[in-house]
Amino acid sequence: MVFVTALIIFLTCVVLSEAQHEPGYCTFYEECGRNPLLGETLIPPIVPCLNYSRARPVTGEHYRRIKEVCPILDRGENNTYACCSMKQLSSLEMSLTLSKAVLVRCPSCVENFAHLHCINTCSPNQSQTIKVTKVMNVTYLNKTKEAVVAYQAFLTTTFANGAFQSCRNVRIPATGGFAIATMCGRYGAKLCTPQRWYDFQGDSSNGLAPLDIDFRLIKEGTTEGLPEGIIPYNGRALKCNETTPSGGQVCSCQDCQESCPSVPPPPPPPSPFTLFGIDGFLMISVIWLLLLMFAFIFYLAISCFLLYKRRNDEEKRKGKGKDHNRNNVTEQVIHPSEVSCTDKNSLTAQAFLSLQFKNWGTLMATYPLIVLLVSFAVVVALSVGIKSIELTTDPVELWSAPSSRARQEKDFHDAHFDPFFRTNQVILTAPGRKGHIYDSLLFGPHNFSGLVSKDLIIQLLELQNKIQNIKFWSKDLNRTASLKDVCFAPLNPSNPSLTDCAVNSLPQYFQNSLDNINAKVNMTELGVTKEVDWRDHLIYCLNSPLSFKDITDLGMSCMADYGAPVFPFLAVGGYKNDDYTNAQAFILTFSLNNYIRDNPKFEVAMQWEKEFLKIVQDYQKNPASNFTFAYMAERSLEDEINRTTAEDIPIFMISYAVIFVYIAVALGEYSSWKRILVDSKFLVGLGGILVVACSVLASMGFYSWIGIPSSLVILQVVPFLVLAVGADNIFIFVLEYQRDVRRPGEKREEQIGRVLGNVAPSMLLCSLSESVCFFLGALSTMPAVKSFALYAALAVLMDFILQMTAFVALLSLDARRQDSNRCELLCCVTVSTQRPNKPNEGFLLPFMRKYYAPVLMNRYTRIIVMLVFIFMLCGSLFLMFKVTVGLDQELAMPTGSYMLNYFQYLYKYFEVGVPVYFVTKKGFNFTTVEGMNAVCSSVGCDQFSLTQKIQYATDYPDRSYLAIPANSWVDDYIDWLNPGSRCCRLYTFGPNAGKFCPASESPLLCVRKCMAPPANGVLRPSVEQFNRFLPDFLGNRPDLQCPKGGLGAYDTAVVRDASGEIIASRFMAYHTPLTNSQEFTAALLRARELAHNITMGMRKIPGTSPDFEVFPYTVTYVFYEQYLTIVPEGLFSISLCLLPTFVVCCLLLGLDLRSGLLNLITIIMIVVDTVGVMTLWGIDYNAVALINLVTAVGISVEFVSHMTRSFALSTKPTHVERAIEATANMGSAVFAGVAMTNLPGILVLGFAKAQLIQIFFFRLNLVITLLGIAHGLIFLPVLLSYFGPGVNKAVLLQLQQAKAKASQELDMGSNMRQVYDNMSYEDDEMKQYSNSTSKWDPTEREYREP
Repeated sequence: MVFVTALIIFLTCVVLSEAQHEPGYCTFYEECGRNPLLGETLIPPIVPCLNYSRARPVTGEHYRRIKEVCPILDRGENNTYACCSMKQLSSLEMSLTLSKAVLVRCPSCVENFAHLHCINTCSPNQSQTIKVTKVMNVTYLNKTKEAVVAYQAFLTTTFANGAFQSCRNVRIPATGGFAIATMCGRYGAKLCTPQRWYDFQGDSSNGLAPLDIDFRLIKEGTTEGLPEGIIPYNGRALKCNETTPSGGQVCSCQDCQESCPSVPPPPPPPSPFTLFGIDGFLMISVIWLLLLMFAFIFYLAISCFLLYKRRNDEEKRKGKGKDHNRNNVTEQVIHPSEVSCTDKNSLTAQAFLSLQFKNWGTLMATYPLIVLLVSFAVVVALSVGIKSIELTTDPVELWSAPSSRARQEKDFHDAHFDPFFRTNQVILTAPGRKGHIYDSLLFGPHNFSGLVSKDLIIQLLELQNKIQNIKFWSKDLNRTASLKDVCFAPLNPSNPSLTDCAVNSLPQYFQNSLDNINAKVNMTELGVTKEVDWRDHLIYCLNSPLSFKDITDLGMSCMADYGAPVFPFLAVGGYKNDDYTNAQAFILTFSLNNYIRDNPKFEVAMQWEKEFLKIVQDYQKNPASNFTFAYMAERSLEDEINRTTAEDIPIFMISYAVIFVYIAVALGEYSSWKRILVDSKFLVGLGGILVVACSVLASMGFYSWIGIPSSLVILQVVPFLVLAVGADNIFIFVLEYQRDVRRPGEKREEQIGRVLGNVAPSMLLCSLSESVCFFLGALSTMPAVKSFALYAALAVLMDFILQMTAFVALLSLDARRQDSNRCELLCCVTVSTQRPNKPNEGFLLPFMRKYYAPVLMNRYTRIIVMLVFIFMLCGSLFLMFKVTVGLDQELAMPTGSYMLNYFQYLYKYFEVGVPVYFVTKKGFNFTTVEGMNAVCSSVGCDQFSLTQKIQYATDYPDRSYLAIPANSWVDDYIDWLNPGSRCCRLYTFGPNAGKFCPASESPLLCVRKCMAPPANGVLRPSVEQFNRFLPDFLGNRPDLQCPKGGLGAYDTAVVRDASGEIIASRFMAYHTPLTNSQEFTAALLRARELAHNITMGMRKIPGTSPDFEVFPYTVTYVFYEQYLTIVPEGLFSISLCLLPTFVVCCLLLGLDLRSGLLNLITIIMIVVDTVGVMTLWGIDYNAVALINLVTAVGISVEFVSHMTRSFALSTKPTHVERAIEATANMGSAVFAGVAMTNLPGILVLGFAKAQLIQIFFFRLNLVITLLGIAHGLIFLPVLLSYFGPGVNKAVLLQLQQAKAKASQELDMGSNMRQVYDNMSYEDDEMKQYSNSTSKWDPTEREYREP
């Protein structure tokens, strides 16, 4: 037996050595059957017979077939010779058809590819380029023949390089990748070279080559080492920008860089704004700083000069006083003719308001129980609406207006296509595990990270199987549900099984089979025998994910079990330079169908995701797990936001409790420890809190009645805002009552009415300003801002109304109790210690009067304050231009949320961004040649077509944010129709004759092609053909015979109406990895610019509707669109809020424009300084921040308006004294009512878990409150002391007339002191500033002496 084997080998060598290499001779001819060395292959491995003989002339049918398959060999019917039979031509044609299916987009590439294989198989000079290296005896049709199972093919590097260059850039539209990646084995597109390309074509282990071909690339002119007689083939390879001899057109730009027109690069991003080489915003801020400081210093200098010049004249006047620089002057005597109309209006307005509120307060205090009962009934009537409240938790509904462009585009997309599928993902790592270098027999040394190991892959598969097998009872389906009920199954969407579900993971390269992972086999390559295993298969598949069979002897497919490829960036992450096996993360993704919320299956999907999270969380706790991982479900964002809201409710409750305790304690008088329970204001404080709560409930109930939804932001912010506003009014009212002394013969109810008449106009000024401010803020297009503004406006208005009714009644009842010396909580218990019959000023008022106000009004202090605040304003102006716009999605998560870990993994390990669709609307005719050319990117297409423009954009990913070009159903449809492939054929006979025949059917049944070869080489279907075969294309499942089938890739990408017109379609590309709000926003902007450019180009095509549009869509755009317009939106909203603060202030102060302007300037400074501090503290500007800035305007009104009104109505002789009086009297109430009410509650919020609350409620509200205190109690008094309005001459005239009348009536001339308080507070004599004062009661319109 050994002798026989040796003899056969000897004879084989003799035969091979005797073969001659001369022109006109064949090396092999005719087919000898299957290759005995190959097992199961993708196509039958038919090998030729060894036959050294002359080339045969071909005529008749043989000649026609040669002309069809290998036109390069055509020399005329009577002059054509070949070395291949009809059978060989058929086998060659079938083999070339598979390659043409992916290369057909570029005719010159197809021609070059077929060129060489025709030369090797059929050339009449075959023996000069071929050397047989291995033959075997093969029995075929009962005859044993010598079959060629391996040979060497010699060709020049010139031809090889030319052919390779013509094919290297040919695209696969369905994936956006390169066709060469599927034809270069383990090297993929990036590392492919001509030698590696031909090595793959000649490797019989790839499942396509019937025998081994050793391609030898020889430099032109080199003869050393060549077998005698061998002449390397040196035909001319066509360039990709050349037409083919058969009439094929030049390849398109997308497939051939040489065909690309000169396209200028996109403009670079705008450079930073500079002036003279310095930051422009810094220069502007410095210029403003210098201008304002110079203006202020110039004002001081002019004022000092004028005052010095007039000093002598002023000292001669009667009645000493002081001017605003506190120089002695004569008190001004007012003549009735000097009183302006404005002063008269101001006096009339104040007197009218005070009188009306006095009468109202007296009425409310007289019938407190009835008032409380009616107020309660009204609140209940409004609050009942809460039972039908609609709480918006969907982020889309919250932050995207229904009329916004992104929302309309999303609605269009979801209405015509399925909503973007639901992603459920696990990203797994194994830090600390050592990697290794694997020396592969086929692929050489490869680094394998510690993660990419067999045991971890098996563990990943076990986790995947556990998740895939989730089952649960569904009430909506009334049966047990599983993944297949809701999964995204692209290739079997109608009736999917578990294996049809789209699950992307690394085990899919092994079809999720443990046997495939464990498979190994010994393999011999180049005389070396080694074991190949899962690592060799994985290396191959990561570089050739579209392969149906690897090149190892394992012979396994790389396709996922659901029939589609798994691209490496979807399976692994954290690699560099396509070194996939050194990846640091596994990615496991389950894709579910997305349903509208009304669909019963939406709840099923939510339920499945709940079970998914449960399994993953349990697995994470398992100590046996070797993975460190992060995970998320589609529902996770909404779940975590709702969870943290629920968990932080106690924090808000504690915050409100702290505020309540403060109010209850701070409102007490505490004249004696024996009267603590009598003088405390626990019930009044509780009543004030209840008034706030009732106003919020009434607001929520009213809007629920009329169908305006609420949100968690409203529940968190509005009570806080109304409490800040309400507490201020409560303090002003109660403190005024405590500082007042009941007049002789005056009833308690009358005193309460009189006190209310004094302070209610100020309360009205603030409440009305804020309410109008928020109502105007509701003009915002952002739903969350709009609903917040509406709820806040009505709540503030209701709070004022209830304070004017229920709280006045409550204070009346409490005053009655206090007058009776009864304890607060123990009403039946009385104390003997009587209430002192003098005003109770507390601690704050004397402190501010004696210490704080005088220090603040010191001439040097005032200058320092002005300069410091001018510097703060200009500095904040500079910082305002540097504020970051956006809201990173991780900030919406609570501290410690598993989603924070997921976002960290996502940004660290993902190598590609989210998919983006370019969607076409109705109005474009795809069925015409012009229409197809305006969209496609293959042969004959416009150089600036839709897909081509997207391709140009991907050449600059750092500017366009596009990483992978768009797929194109039009391109693949045209390729699918190409008669050169097996995709589109028709049944020749039988019941289905004339109907579409899939590629899987035998060629004998389907001889007819859908279309004939085009005369000009550019295939375009007619309108009738386009409409006829499009449904077949969209329903054709891709396979090896026809990889261009549209099922899965395009069946949901084209939407047609009943008439067959395409009313919507989409083309999918991929963004680059986007990691923050700024990148997401920039990507949206660039995509819209590109889509607009495409739209303008396509509208030029004849027959296109003028309103036709292309728009980009991805799931994130609806959230980030707001950042494109949020700056002007914010300026608009805040400006609308500032307007009523000015107008209302002017109107209620009797058209006092100066007071209104100073009021406005101070509030603007607070807002500008707030944004500046936001930049310093890392608080981004977004919709949540905008809500807080709108709130800041409202709270600033409380800090500013009371003080401005107090100053405007003061009749002290100098600006400084009036500022001191306003600061002491009103400033103390504002500090106690606004600042000290807000601060304790805000500090408690610092303990909240939600980052949104910590940043935008704790930090931002703390900034707003502190800046409000600084501007309201430091800057504004100083500003008023310099630029405030003069004394109201109408009031001075009335006081003079009252004094004259009083002097006539009291000619005894007693030294009674005169008291006047600008805010109508009862105040003690300010001895250090005035020898005598007076009190003007606007409700009585006359001077009063006690």
